[in-house]
Amino acid sequence: MKRTHVTKASPLALDESLLVEGDVTEVLPRLPDESVQCVITSPPYWGLRDYGVAGQIGLEPTLAAFVNRLTGVFAEVRRVLRPDGTLWLNLGDGYTSGNRGRRAPDRKNPNRAMNTRPDNPPGLKDKDLLGVPWRLAFGLQQDGWYLRSDVIWHKPNAMPESVQDRPTRAHEYLFMFTKSGRYHYDAGAIREPGGRGPRNRRSVWHIHTTPSAGAHIASFPLELVTPCLLASTRPGDLVLDPFFGVGTVGLAARLLDRRFLGIELNPDYVAEAERLLSQPLDAAARRNGGRRPASPAKPPAPSRRAPGAAPLLPSSRRPGK
Repeated sequence: MKRTHVTKASPLALDESLLVEGDVTEVLPRLPDESVQCVITSPPYWGLRDYGVAGQIGLEPTLAAFVNRLTGVFAEVRRVLRPDGTLWLNLGDGYTSGNRGRRAPDRKNPNRAMNTRPDNPPGLKDKDLLGVPWRLAFGLQQDGWYLRSDVIWHKPNAMPESVQDRPTRAHEYLFMFTKSGRYHYDAGAIREPGGRGPRNRRSVWHIHTTPSAGAHIASFPLELVTPCLLASTRPGDLVLDPFFGVGTVGLAARLLDRRFLGIELNPDYVAEAERLLSQPLDAAARRNGGRRPASPAKPPAPSRRAPGAAPLLPSSRRPGK
């Protein structure tokens, strides 16, 4: 894997795995049409967290502005996706702020505290569930995406909440979108145990959250990403995560001998992703709460080094080795 910093004027060569520090709206236009087989990502949630980086998504003044901004980002994602490609999109929900402009820490979850929160969206009341995932899903559907599945990510170890007037939330959505009506999907690669033998994967996935050792407190579990990769890619395919965070999608790609392109705005997360992806695969997987697949697929052919870019990993540890 290599790392580069992208400005508006610099093109991208996708001949090997790449970690890019930059704004997704500036990086995506530099990618060739139909160059990516699969996209797996989790954008920043609206009004839930301030990452302290200029240009970040998630602090738009209105919910409509947030949905419109992400719809524009994913329109560009659709351009770079192959005709038989797939987008797996995870997005969490939240509640109206009551126009308080802040959120106090929950005694059971101190990370909920925020100094900046948007006002209630028009038409919603205090204590209303926002419905952000479905608002975005319908926006993407209207923009041309095929909405194929709404996977429920059930979290058996969900964070407790200090609420007594509703159930504690213990799930998020993982939407499966496609660019066209016919696409690559390997159902056999992700079959699950059934009463009479293996059966087609169901739409409720019971996957524990995994603690993060670094600055990112909402990173993907490796076990959530892996079935998406197995179902939607082949060895050597290129996987894109436009909101790379600390690099879980990149790690899963390496474990399954796929290439990846990660785009991340926050330099602290880029540094953390570098540390994760520079480790031996077994150690990196354990750190992320997973394990290396028992029978990895055949590695892709060695790729060229992009001109002017230094490799992040020694040649003996590049993805596919």
